[in-house]
Order: sequence, then structure tokens, then C-alpha cells
Amino acid sequence: MSELLATLNQVTVEFDDRLVVDRVNLTVHRGDIITIIGPNGAGKTTLIRAILGLQKASSGEVTLSRKLVIGYVPQHLALESTLPLSVKRFMMLTGRTLPECQAALEKTGVGHLLDASVHHLSGGEKQRLLLARALVREPDLLVLDEPAQGVDINGQAALYELIRQLRDELNCGIIMISHDLHLVMAATDKVICLNQHICCSGHPADISHDPAFIETFGPRVAESLAVYHHHHNHRHDLHGDVVESEPSSSVIDHQECSGHAHH
Repeated sequence: MSELLATLNQVTVEFDDRLVVDRVNLTVHRGDIITIIGPNGAGKTTLIRAILGLQKASSGEVTLSRKLVIGYVPQHLALESTLPLSVKRFMMLTGRTLPECQAALEKTGVGHLLDASVHHLSGGEKQRLLLARALVREPDLLVLDEPAQGVDINGQAALYELIRQLRDELNCGIIMISHDLHLVMAATDKVICLNQHICCSGHPADISHDPAFIETFGPRVAESLAVYHHHHNHRHDLHGDVVESEPSSSVIDHQECSGHAHH
């Protein structure tokens, strides 16, 4: 069994007597990719904040492994529009050296943007910058809150592929929040469906058949996921374009991309 990074035991969070997260149990090991899905208001971000130590649990326990380093990728990059800020300066604010910052940017495919203005980056480039900022800490656990927010559909496929590659390269654990069910089903090892409590959890291939999943997301979504699988034998560049062909034994064996569904 790989190293245990984090354990949540019966974690409950309440705000003013309103139940937001209800008795959640979760374990994260090194090498895991766990994706938390659920409707708006399901408690997904609150649960993440509890893992990060930003939100105290009302009851239950969050246990992190000793000396655990967490890299966090927030949903949005909120910056003052009149503040001049280059990618280089943004990365250097982490306190790491320029070579370390450059190496992290190279890992996420945006090393060429070192001197660019953060304000002029595309949605996909901003998300890769945020990912690089998290990676420069050399994390044991990556926590990603809607990492594909503001990224077009092809860019999302490329971003999720990158996340899997980083997991393999760094041997870290990953927890993601996502609402894009089609793409995330291919990019994760385990899905947790949250609606205050854990409705269901399991392997992506099985989750769409779970009655609790169907009840939460509706039969139309569940049916579309069930047929939305194909062998993905190519890779995408930063913009989501196909750049090369590979045998079906590539890092991503099963990928789901818009326009590739078949029955």
C-alpha cells in the first residue's frame, strides 16, 4: 500500500447550525487522483478548505501525514487589473529561486511565458501558471479547485492529461473538485459524489450506474457518461490540438473528449 497522506474521519462542518458537510470519511494515498463532484452548494469547497486547514471541522478529525507539503490551485486568479505583474514576478513571490520557478513553469508547459504579463494570459495559461506555482513547493499532495475553470473544452482535455502526467512524474496525491463530468471521468482514479454527505464513490467506469449518482445528477447525465468512452491514442498541446499519435498503451488509456463519443 502506498503512503497515506491524509485521512478524514467523520468530518462535519456546520455554519450557523446549517449542515454543509456531513460525516465525510476519506483517505488519500500517494499516487491517488481523487475527484470530488456534486451539485452547487454540495460542500465541495468547504471540504477542501477543511483539508487545507482553512476551515475548522465542527466535529470529526482531519489527519495529515507528518511534514506533508500541500500545493493548492484555487479556482480563480484574482488580481488587481491595474497592477503590473509578470509571470516571473508572480512565481518569485513564492520565495523560490528563479531556476526553481522556471523548472515548474516548464513542467506545466508555460516556460516560454516567463516575461509575459499575467493579465494577458489565456484561461488555460493562467491555470497552468497556478499549477506551476503549486508545483514549485514540491508538494506531496496537490489540491485543485475546479482546475479547468475558464478553459475551453480542448484545453481542458490537455490540462487533465497534464495532471495525470504530473501525478506519475512526482508520485504525489491529487484531490480535485470538478463539475465537468465527461472529462474528469477519464482523468481520475476515484470519484466521490458529494451532496453534504458522500452519496456514492468508486471507479469512474462504475459511478455513472450508481442509483445515488443518477438521483443527484439525473438519468440524462448518467446515460451520457455511460457511452462517453473511447480509446484515446493521441496527445494534446497547450491549446488542445492533437500533436502526435501513440499506441493505446499511452499514459491515458481512456480519455473522453467532446466530439469523440460513440456507442
